[in-house]
This record gives sequence, C-alpha cells and structure tokens, in this order.
Amino acid sequence: MTPPKLTFFCELDTLALETLFTNSTVIDDLVALQAALSLGIIDLSPQRAEIVRRLNQAGVPVIAWQLLPKEEGYWFNSGNAPQAKQRYANFKTWTAEQNLHWAGIGIDIEPDIRQAQKLIDHKWQFLTTLIKQHQDSQKLSQAQADYQALVAQMQADGYPVDSYLIPFIIDERQAGATLLQRLAGLVDVAVDREVLMLYSSYMRPHGPGILWNYAAEGQSAGLGNTGGGVDVGGLLDIPPLSWLELARDLRLARQWTDDIHIFCLEGCVAHGLLDQLKDFDWSETPAQPPHNAAQINLFRQIARALLWLSANPMLLLAGLIWLTWLATNRKRRRPK
Repeated sequence: MTPPKLTFFCELDTLALETLFTNSTVIDDLVALQAALSLGIIDLSPQRAEIVRRLNQAGVPVIAWQLLPKEEGYWFNSGNAPQAKQRYANFKTWTAEQNLHWAGIGIDIEPDIRQAQKLIDHKWQFLTTLIKQHQDSQKLSQAQADYQALVAQMQADGYPVDSYLIPFIIDERQAGATLLQRLAGLVDVAVDREVLMLYSSYMRPHGPGILWNYAAEGQSAGLGNTGGGVDVGGLLDIPPLSWLELARDLRLARQWTDDIHIFCLEGCVAHGLLDQLKDFDWSETPAQPPHNAAQINLFRQIARALLWLSANPMLLLAGLIWLTWLATNRKRRRPK
C-alpha cells in the first residue's frame, strides 16, 4: 500500500517555534516524508516569517493556519467573523512584506476558547451562554454568510482553503439541523478540503471506533494528539498518543483516505516519531473494524435522528399529539 499524503500541524508561539527549528533535522525529516506543514499563525512576527522562508526554500509546502488572539476567541466561530476578516487582511500584508509563499489557507472552526475557560471556572455562566447562543439563529446565519465570503476571498487570492472540523458537524449536516452550531458557535462553511479532527487521544477508549466511522466522510483525517496544542486551562490536558496508538490510527485512517493530518509536529519531534514514520510499513493492514465500531455507528444514527427532530419541532409536536390521541382512543375503546 502506497503511503498517504501527510500534513503536520504546528501550534507554537514564536520562541518555541524557533527552538523547534533549531533542530536542523526537522526540516530534513519533513522533506524525507514529502510532508506538508499547517503552521498556526499565532502572530505576524519577523521570526515566524523566517521559519516560513526556510521551509519555502526546502520545498516543504506550508499552509497558513489562521488563528486569532485568545482575547478574540482564538479559533474561528460564529462570534468573531469580523475579527477573522481583519486578521486575514493583516496576514496578507505581512505575507507581502515578508515575501512568503503558502500552499493554502487553513481555518479552524471551533468553540470560542474563552467559553472553554468559562466551562472550567464558571459552569453556570457557561450554561447561560449556551442557551443564549441556541436562541440566536440570526447570528449563525450572518456568521455563515461572513465566513463564506471570507473563504471566497481567500480562494480569489489564489489559495485553496482547508477547514479543520469537529466531526459531529457531519451528522448535523446530514440531519439538516443547526443545533450543535448554535450551541457551540460552530459554522458550517464550504471549502476545498475538510479535515475531520479525529483525535483518538481525546476520546479514549472510543477513539478507534469514532475514527473508523468518520474517516471516510472528510477529504482528510486528522489524527492525534501526539503532545502539544494550545493551553485551555487543563481542559485538554490528557496523555498523548503512544507510538502504538498512532500506528493503529494511521492504519485505520489509511483504509479510508490517502490524505492524513497529524497533530502535531512538536509532539512527534519530542517523542522521536518522525524517524519511525519514515520507516513505517503501510502495507500492514489492521484488524477491522474496531470492536466498538458498531456501537459508534448506532450512536450516530440515534444522534442524527435527535438532530433531525431538533430541526423539525412541529413534526415532533404532531407526533406527540398523535401518540397521545392514539393512547387515549385505545383506552376509551377498551371493553368493560
């Protein structure tokens, strides 16, 4: 079996990024793996630009993973489309000034990082925020329009656009619902390539079954976490994938796609995984499907049914009225 196309995420501040790339073998390893890098644009500094130029010179494709300051939500969501638009404008200016070249743009659609912190510190206030977002359907419609226009602008600028998606939005799309988007501030936007974030480290012990069920439904499967990522006050502080777990996930994903993202580069470097990836035997087929794949599939069917009902409340109400009438009528017709 031929190796898939690999893309590594890298989400480091400038000082840590410079430290990572002082290791002269990192770029060589990316070249040897014929891998791309999705680099988090946490800042628009000359130091980050210098790393990008080194990658450009080595022929490593670099995707500009768009991120916002934490005080603006960090990830793109329904509450920060104007900030995302301004950030992209600033990014274009920086790109031109620093003479940088990008293989594409990545947009990360996730809940506001400030809400994640609120979940830790003020749970009841977090619940109030969710209720308000659920009721504000106009906000979601406007955000979808704004982000679709931003994606169109990126494409007009010559960039293919990736989106990094929480996989459950696929079920909501299939159900024709918007409940999860309104609750979590997510936005479903059409792009060139969808990367489903199927990080089994965050979903133990159900990770392999979830990966197996969703991997075929995006253009790329995102695997991880190998150790890294933004600090969310300990909310995502979980043990990274071991090499055996990553190897299992790689083989599971390869059954469905030839395009795989790995989160993240810094974790792979810290645990010596790049050398093992260079010697990885892709021809070894995993036992399939995982033992919990059928359970996950049943859960998805139930979830889609509930999401469909959330999008069709009048039908749900009509069904309840009909069942009530049926039960009452049977009781009346029961012989004495």
